[in-house]
Amino acid sequence: MLIWITIISIFGYLVGCLHGSVVAQWISGVNLKETGVKNAGASNAMIVLGKRFGALVALIDIGKGIAAVVVVKLLTAHLTFNDEQSALLYFLVGAAVVFGHNFPFYMKFSGGKGTATVIGVLFAIDWRFGIAGLLLFIAVALLTDILVIGVFMLYITLFVLAIYLNGHWPIIIAVALLCMAIYKHLENFKRIHTGTEPRIKASFKKKGAVQKVSEN
Repeated sequence: MLIWITIISIFGYLVGCLHGSVVAQWISGVNLKETGVKNAGASNAMIVLGKRFGALVALIDIGKGIAAVVVVKLLTAHLTFNDEQSALLYFLVGAAVVFGHNFPFYMKFSGGKGTATVIGVLFAIDWRFGIAGLLLFIAVALLTDILVIGVFMLYITLFVLAIYLNGHWPIIIAVALLCMAIYKHLENFKRIHTGTEPRIKASFKKKGAVQKVSEN
C-alpha cells in the first residue's frame, strides 16, 4: 500500500503542475504571476483578462482534478483495494493535484490557490457532492460579491464528503486541504478587511481583449 501511496502522490502532484494559467499566457502574452493579484489561477485570469480567459483557465484546472481522480478510480477498480483504501487513494490523489497546482516546482513553488482543481476533484470522487459544492460556491460568491467566501463552501463540501466515505484518512486529508486553503487565501482576507478585494461584478465587466505585455 505504501508503494501505491507514493506513486499516486507523485502522479497527482505532477498532474497538478499542469497549469491553465500557462495556456492563458501563451494566448494572451500576459503572465498572471506578475499582474492583478499575482496568482496563477482562474480567479486572477478573470480579474486581469476577463471572463473568457477565466473560463479557459478554470476548465483546464477543473479538468486535471477530474482526470487524476478518474485514473485512480480505474486503477482501484482493477486491483484488490477495499472501500476504505480506495477512499484514501481518491482523496490522496485529489490533495496531491491541488498541492501541485498551488506549489508547482517550475514556478518556484508559488502557483494558484486550487479552487478550480478542488471542483474537479469533488466531481470526480462523487458527482452529487460536486454539484452541491459548485452550487454552494456560486450562490455564496454571488450573494457576497466576493469569490473567496464562496470558495470555502467547496472545502466544507469536501469535508462532508470525507465524512460520508469510509475511514478517517479522507477526513484528515480534507482538513489539511482546508488549512492549506486558509494559508493560500491570507492575502484575500487582508484585502477583504481593507475593502480592496476585487468584486465579482467588476471582474465580469472586463473586456475579453487585453494588450500584450513584453517579458523581461
